[in-house]
Amino acid sequence: MALSHYEIYAKVKDVLVDALGVDDDEVTPTASLRGDLGAESIDFLDITFRLEKAFSTDPANPFKIPRGELFPESLDAGLVQDNKLTDAGLAEVKRRLPHADLSELTENRDVALVPNLFAVQDIVDYLERKFGENASC
Repeated sequence: MALSHYEIYAKVKDVLVDALGVDDDEVTPTASLRGDLGAESIDFLDITFRLEKAFSTDPANPFKIPRGELFPESLDAGLVQDNKLTDAGLAEVKRRLPHADLSELTENRDVALVPNLFAVQDIVDYLERKFGENASC
């Protein structure tokens, strides 16, 4: 059974409220996980596990998010020069984060922006792509 955009968003919201201890009204589509919701590095792993559990409806075929796919863990040092992403670094971030808004990063290439790219809607978009064309918006 395909999940609607609203159903995916509602489950993501529940996961984030539980994982981060934030109020329901703080979890909006544009809220950034770090800046607005206070997520730390360890929280990203917890969120991933909780999402897998929330979206696993068939015990024989559990839903899995490959490590580093939703929240890439690090960038190779060769992709950064003077704390700025190189052309190859920017291409790698785009490849690894196709669901994120990279407009500010593209403009100034500041590597410190990468952890702040994750917003609630990015998780929803990622999950919709994961579930394929059957997820209705």
